[in-house]
Amino acid sequence: MARRIAVLGSTGSIGVQTLDVARRHPDKVEVVALAAGRRAEEAFAQAREFDVRCVALGSEPRFADVPEGVDVSVGADAVAAMATHPDVDVVVNALVGAAGLRASYETLRAGKVLALANKESLVVGGDLIMPLAAGLDADMRARGVGSARGLAGALMPIDSEHGAIYQCLIGEEAREVERLWVTASGGPFRGRKREELADITPAQALAHPTWNMGPKITIDSSTLMNKGLEVIEAHHLFSMPYDKISVVVQPQSAIHSMVEFSDGSVKAHLGTTDMRIPIQYALSYPERWDAPVEPLDFTKLGSLEFAAPDTDTFRCLALARAAGERGGTLPCVMNAANEIAVAAFLAEEGSYLGIAECVETVMERHDVQDVESVEQLAEVDAWARALARENIR
Repeated sequence: MARRIAVLGSTGSIGVQTLDVARRHPDKVEVVALAAGRRAEEAFAQAREFDVRCVALGSEPRFADVPEGVDVSVGADAVAAMATHPDVDVVVNALVGAAGLRASYETLRAGKVLALANKESLVVGGDLIMPLAAGLDADMRARGVGSARGLAGALMPIDSEHGAIYQCLIGEEAREVERLWVTASGGPFRGRKREELADITPAQALAHPTWNMGPKITIDSSTLMNKGLEVIEAHHLFSMPYDKISVVVQPQSAIHSMVEFSDGSVKAHLGTTDMRIPIQYALSYPERWDAPVEPLDFTKLGSLEFAAPDTDTFRCLALARAAGERGGTLPCVMNAANEIAVAAFLAEEGSYLGIAECVETVMERHDVQDVESVEQLAEVDAWARALARENIR
């Protein structure tokens, strides 16, 4: 039976690649609902191709012809509502930024599987999301649904690093895990020092050496903020203390992450640098479908390099880890400030090094609270964004 999916953020990089997986496996995946931001024409073209009847847009479509028979809704509430569509089994949350938290929350609360590509859901709201995921996992297991070898699959990470760790942990005892090794490519500025980054342009920062991603996540990758967000995600996803999560630079991006065990053994997940692999695994779990890309050719791979990250130069990694370790609402503040600073840099209104400076300033001004609700986090997020706008450097 085909898995009926909603794709939130369908016109972005992850959304487009998710639809490619659906295109390759029409007998296994049925696209039921789509949600996008402003690219109405692209979303409607997707709806026509996949015969989708429900489309939500973040803003009113202009100069776009609505396909016949398609129900179009508009606004943030409409996008979040796609997560609870009655005909959907799996929600692929590929929304960009903190806006994805509400959709993740509603997905799990509605008892639907969450295939999560939105980092901020866990970074900002992990304290709210993970209890819901654990409850749904228990319910799925009680009903005999999902995998007998690992987690039942209520929350599947769409991320090369967390998807790798997820697979390395299948069949293992959590108490025997000594360390999670989250790999980083190092980005386009690996090896440079702080003084060499003063005049970096958006075009330079967007030139990632190994991955093809959207602009925001590409900038985050260059500053190593992306890796900091992934450390916080790993803490929540795998119930792992921060002192057992390490980042290692692996420039070839062939090793997607590793798990070290108490007996000294290490499991590493290797594969082609193509996001369709973790996307497909999130949709197929606990099964494996035919590969969506050419497999890695080890005879042509060459060497594998490893190095410690330079957190003095790339301070965003240290800031994110500090936010995660402090917990509460501080990760929400850190994330919101980063989104504003990155947007300003991409618009050439702020500097590259100013991203970390802005984030640190906003973090220092925040009185940390315990996380209580989605509404509370929305208020904290708005406060942090306003302060960040005043501190663009």
